[in-house]
Amino acid sequence: MPNILTNLTHRQASKYGDRAAYSFKAQPNGVWAETSWSEFSRKVDAVSYALEILGIEPGDTVGVFSANRPEILITDFASFANRAVPVSIYATSSPEQVEYIARDAHLKILFAGNREQYLIAQEAKLKCKSLCQIVCYEEFPLEDGDDETMSFAALLSLGEAAGKNCRESVEKRSAEATESDLATLLYTSGTTGEPKGAMLPHRCFNAALAIHVERLTMLSENDTSLCFLPLSHIFEKAWTYFCLMMGIKVYINLDPRDIQTSIREVKPTCMCSVPRFWEKVYAGVQAKISRMNFVQKMLVKRAIKVGREYNLDYVRLGLKAPKWLEMQYRFFDARIFSTLRKVIGINNGNIFPTAGAPLSDTICEFLHSCGINIVVGYGLSETTATVTCFPQVGYEIGTVGTVLPGIEVMIGPQNEILVKGETIMDGYFNKPEATKEAFTADGWFRTGDAGRIDDTGALILTERIKDLFKTSNGKYIAPQAIESKLGEDKYIEQVAVIGDQRKYVTAIIIPAFEALKEYAMKKKIQYQSITDLVNNSDIRHMIEERIEKLQKGFASYEKVKKFTLLPREFSMESGELTNTLKIRRPIINQKYAHEIEAMYAQ
Repeated sequence: MPNILTNLTHRQASKYGDRAAYSFKAQPNGVWAETSWSEFSRKVDAVSYALEILGIEPGDTVGVFSANRPEILITDFASFANRAVPVSIYATSSPEQVEYIARDAHLKILFAGNREQYLIAQEAKLKCKSLCQIVCYEEFPLEDGDDETMSFAALLSLGEAAGKNCRESVEKRSAEATESDLATLLYTSGTTGEPKGAMLPHRCFNAALAIHVERLTMLSENDTSLCFLPLSHIFEKAWTYFCLMMGIKVYINLDPRDIQTSIREVKPTCMCSVPRFWEKVYAGVQAKISRMNFVQKMLVKRAIKVGREYNLDYVRLGLKAPKWLEMQYRFFDARIFSTLRKVIGINNGNIFPTAGAPLSDTICEFLHSCGINIVVGYGLSETTATVTCFPQVGYEIGTVGTVLPGIEVMIGPQNEILVKGETIMDGYFNKPEATKEAFTADGWFRTGDAGRIDDTGALILTERIKDLFKTSNGKYIAPQAIESKLGEDKYIEQVAVIGDQRKYVTAIIIPAFEALKEYAMKKKIQYQSITDLVNNSDIRHMIEERIEKLQKGFASYEKVKKFTLLPREFSMESGELTNTLKIRRPIINQKYAHEIEAMYAQ
């Protein structure tokens, strides 16, 4: 089977021509600018020729260090045309992380997004012998004496002027591409150690794309998608490739801070996201409901009850709802749910895949009740994203869906989820020992996640095995389950659960500061700073009461007994979060050792 990605832009240009392939918000006017399939294909050609001129050979690695922008896709597909390997680096990566990946992956060319990333790329170039060229997507003055770095515009011009021999060379390379060619190296976030480059050959993407066509039958070329997760994240990368293959127009959100505006402007019918996005949506809706009068609250409560019965008891199961229920749902959908979806920007919604962390059952049920089709899934970088996801009919809330066609899942020792299939990586680049540890003797990939398969065939995640800890009383605790539950609360932004080898469970909590300020104003609580606010006894008592209510379903030994409120968020810059926004527990334990010890002092 030929590589789906290698000539994808050419095939789609032949099919769609002047139809828009993607759109992005052009600066400085802030208008969404479209790029046709024909223009996309032309730019891919030009960059592929330029890469050949710069000395890229089949198998060479090309680094991409930038926030989301259309040029990333052009670079990826131009690399595929040369049988080269694009290596994504998160835009927020530190100089040390960029240098590590550049050296480990033997990068030959590094594309940098803005001036800040250019300066980091320069540092990496000085320390990485294989790195020969830096290309900058944005136009800005280079450092004095730097006559080696080139702009993306100059790269395009170089390719556009390419001669016949160069063009034929690239065409020959594309024709010789095989499924076993490496498509990309994806570096894991390194929550417990140094990052590892997962080797994903084209075979993985061929299989993943075909599987998603088979499962996601509700999507077509008439859909539109908003790309806002980093394209360095396997979820967004694979999803965007899938959309392009399907002819789905992709809107590329350039700045994560603009997402709420962007989603309302483009009104996507589908969009992949992590649960944190929907947790914030839920918290915002709950905050708005809390400000309603009694009659309004009762009306919304009734609407949600009807929506739950209609969407979960009937539509979810592929059953026709009774006429009386359908009429009630149509009424509430027109008066309440459609307004809610419009405010978010998803009034034309089809499906909204979410993965990467647990999404609480409460939030998932609420969103489905409101007619927002959340498709919960599960996957890893090493599995080319999706292993399981909700089917269109018969999904079970509380699960991460059923296994996709062509993939096998087995529950191994310690209830570890083991996976086999064509979407599984070849191993970790330059790390034979880590590769060996990642697979069982008979070839099953060890996910590091624990779970079970229910009677319907759906997968239930129970914990991340490496995150699982044991209290000094011998009780095992799955911190993610507690963190996910507490994250439902509108006053809680981030949570890190503590308790390994301790007498009881505690938590470091980052409040939702704007919601907290609003509460303080309502209760006439005086404060001079955020520090004053989080140390206020009335605030602490309120948070304590809400935590107690949220933990009703947990065993007594699982419940958070004490907590510390911090006046600032965990961040990637401080090392507390990975680039995929996962908590780095060892860093948090080390950085907040004093606060943690204080919770166990009495």
